[in-house]
Amino acid sequence: MKKVLEVKDLSVSFHTYGGEVQAVRGVSFDLYEGETLAIVGESGSGKSVTAQSIMQLIAQPPGEYKSGSIILDGEDLLKKTEAEMQHIRGQEIGMVFQDPMTSLNPTMTIGKQIAEGLIKHQKLSRQEAYERAIELLHLVGIPNPEKRIKQYPHEFSGGMRQRAMIAIALSCNPKILIADEPTTALDVTIQAQILDLLKRLQKEMNTAIIIITHDLGVVANIADRVAVMYGGKIVETGEVDDIFYHPKHPYTWGLLASMPKLNEIKEELQSIPGTPPDLKAPPKGCPFVTRCPYAMKVCDEHMPPYTNVRNKQQTACWLLDERAPKVEPPAHIMAGGLTNDE
Repeated sequence: MKKVLEVKDLSVSFHTYGGEVQAVRGVSFDLYEGETLAIVGESGSGKSVTAQSIMQLIAQPPGEYKSGSIILDGEDLLKKTEAEMQHIRGQEIGMVFQDPMTSLNPTMTIGKQIAEGLIKHQKLSRQEAYERAIELLHLVGIPNPEKRIKQYPHEFSGGMRQRAMIAIALSCNPKILIADEPTTALDVTIQAQILDLLKRLQKEMNTAIIIITHDLGVVANIADRVAVMYGGKIVETGEVDDIFYHPKHPYTWGLLASMPKLNEIKEELQSIPGTPPDLKAPPKGCPFVTRCPYAMKVCDEHMPPYTNVRNKQQTACWLLDERAPKVEPPAHIMAGGLTNDE
């Protein structure tokens, strides 16, 4: 597959009154044509900052790109001017935000908001842009698009607003679509419809997708590959089946254990004890060290290197070192009703 995006050693900080928050610390990953990469982790792990960095949406100050590069078509986006990025946003990379009600302009009709990008980037006439807007609303499954383009966001349901956001993001046929928690504010039925829509559109348009989420159920339904983030770092990455059925990092074990199981009746969900690290003073070694039941002295002192586990799976954990004690994943970790041994 053709590589469409390459993120190398990305580090992003925010300067606050309380000190420098190291939100993203040395993150690297690739994205390939027609695939879906899910970036998962708890709130504060750096997922959304990574996504916004790709779009150059980090305000400077207080934000600062400390190091790294984001390569698109052989060029580093971090070296682009704001004028250049305005051309790239929408034309090359589209983005669907978490809350469409705050992303859509309440004073403009849905049709006008879709048409804006088409007029700017595709150089269409106003009439052509509105005709294309109708086609896009039909594409994303909104009924009566000829009527709907004349309506305002408050006249749409939550699911319809998210579909409209997807239509806007895809209007200029971008190579990459970034979806930041696109189903968080929606009920379960509408979530499933939005995920099915993204999968169908990806197949039809061959768009590469980065989906940001904390919901492993979303990951199982849509992702080809998964990057697990914690404390501003990627701690494990691999194909979706490897992450679900053969996880190697204790943090990934904790995430999988916290998933509700349809075939089990429990009063309480599993949780990961402790709290995420303070990124104003992040751990010197593994970011998960203070919450990991298997932590060793080396974990506190040195960040573990990435170890190639299987296929394209890589894990940053000292437990994979040949000198470490052998630790098996907890028996209750399951994915889709299957244990790791099946």
